[in-house]
Amino acid sequence: MYIPFNKPFLTGKETIYIEQAVATGKISGDGSFTKKCHTFFEETFGFRKALLTTSCTDALEMAAILLNLQEGDEVIVPSYTFVSTANAFVLRGAKLIFADSRADHPGMDEARIEALITPKTKAIVVVHYAGVACDMDIIMDIAHRHHLFVVEDAAQAIDSYYKGKPLGSIGHLGAFSFHETKNIISGEGGMLVINDPQFIERAEIIREKGTNRSKFFRGEVDKYNWVDIGSSFLPSDIIAAFLFAQVENLGSIQAKRKLLWDAYWQALLPIRDFIRLPHIPAYATNNAHMFYLVCNSIDERDALIQHLKRDGIMAVFHYQSLHSSNFYADKHDGRDLEMVEFYTSNLLRLPMFFELSPNDIQNKIAPSLLSFFKRT
Repeated sequence: MYIPFNKPFLTGKETIYIEQAVATGKISGDGSFTKKCHTFFEETFGFRKALLTTSCTDALEMAAILLNLQEGDEVIVPSYTFVSTANAFVLRGAKLIFADSRADHPGMDEARIEALITPKTKAIVVVHYAGVACDMDIIMDIAHRHHLFVVEDAAQAIDSYYKGKPLGSIGHLGAFSFHETKNIISGEGGMLVINDPQFIERAEIIREKGTNRSKFFRGEVDKYNWVDIGSSFLPSDIIAAFLFAQVENLGSIQAKRKLLWDAYWQALLPIRDFIRLPHIPAYATNNAHMFYLVCNSIDERDALIQHLKRDGIMAVFHYQSLHSSNFYADKHDGRDLEMVEFYTSNLLRLPMFFELSPNDIQNKIAPSLLSFFKRT
């Protein structure tokens, strides 16, 4: 039996809700299922304002517009992240100042952020890697003292918490992904969370092509006009209908993923002297978005990927460092980001999806991993 890295999970009601959305006669953005999703996220996680977007990339691009970034403004971002985290701010003319990762976790090293701040710094963008929180008390304290905005890239972090606070609810703005590889999905899709009320009205305008159309539909104005910059960031209600079938089952989806994560942990304890298992800081919860291993070298990681592939198991590496990318290497300030390069070379992700079973882990994936390290 072949085990893929990911397999999208359907709860069973996705197509039913899509049919209902079509039957309403309104399948463009901000239909009935979009509103249901907004209500769910705001009531469940206490987000001040939730706005579905067509992707997490779009949510981040909206955040960059809301911050009024100007050419030459600096934004501190992790180098070990997906390109969308950085691209959103480059598009507004910002200069990226890359932060290194922690020694014990791929998330950005909070202790090194303050040294990166200059008079041009406008924002800190935090990525909660694998759904595991950065130390937000440290980051928010730095931001408050230096009058900076904080954007949480919580693409992987739905239903994960920092000291009891939902991730995405702590910074001024938050961005989530519902890509098919995430815990809850809509194929493509995302969400902007606005926690600072000063951004709410303008976020609605930016999302609606720079118009006050949302006010018009609420009856607050008698016609709508072009009032700001913006783009078409809102998804079809068909996408929202699919997503609502997922959010209704968030509890059961999370319970299964955590069961799988725990099965990995228990099954792989025998090799913890040979390879690093994930680290969850005491202040963070684990939403079981990902189970990763950290190998000792890139050669070991590549050999392990091929070994698992021969056994019918698809495992993959993850991000390539952004500071040394073809696009940004000549714009980087030259600092050596040692831990970013370490994770770029050594991190390996194992299969994680709802229909995976503990038996798959215990009887196929773990034995394959154990056999590799017995031989090496």
